[in-house]
Amino acid sequence: MNRAAFFDIDGTLTEKPSLELRYFRVLQREGKLGLQNGIAWLAEAARLAAKGPTYVQHGNKAYLRGIRSTGLRANRAADDAPFFPEAVECVARHARNGERIVILTGTLEFLADGIAEKLRAEMLKRNVAAEIHVCATRLEESDGRWTGRLLGQPMFGEAKGIAVWWYAEKWKLNRAECSAYGDSGLDEWMLASVGKPVAANPDSRLRATALRQRWGIVSWAREVRPKKKLAKMVPESAR
Repeated sequence: MNRAAFFDIDGTLTEKPSLELRYFRVLQREGKLGLQNGIAWLAEAARLAAKGPTYVQHGNKAYLRGIRSTGLRANRAADDAPFFPEAVECVARHARNGERIVILTGTLEFLADGIAEKLRAEMLKRNVAAEIHVCATRLEESDGRWTGRLLGQPMFGEAKGIAVWWYAEKWKLNRAECSAYGDSGLDEWMLASVGKPVAANPDSRLRATALRQRWGIVSWAREVRPKKKLAKMVPESAR
């Protein structure tokens, strides 16, 4: 099969807030982020300022300097991020067609790996054989801790488009038959690199581009979940 489907995570496969913000909140709750982490982030922001605020937002991970790279925090961040049910069904459709699935995201690789594992579990529930790959922003690690430095470029904007071309060359893909799904204007390069681009829950910038380019547009609804107070009122035997 010479086709693949590329999926962004935050706002496309999963509900916002982003995985990284969820991870940040876990670290905050556990008291793992101190003054030195904030100072490191500010210093790196100043160093990267010439590249613009978008690059600073996606390329500055200095606040993670010294944080252990092992543990369950990343899993908790992934577990707390609900999938859009229709997004999971979309992945399943592509997988049933024998297409490779690529999670192509600006989030941190270890967080994206957690989502990939959840997605594989969802495919197993549906008896769908899925080949799922991850291409994400990578962090440098030393002695079991993050250094706060990136390995390579942050995976957003033009880098996503380059990644699609790289996979196309590696797997001999027919890009005209490949699909891509994203929600942000920063996903435009990825979407423009395939023959079947879809703006999923698009922001205003991406929606305008999708309308102009006649790309597909879909709105994926959140999973309906009972409110906690109501859930507690329902007996365990009835759930």
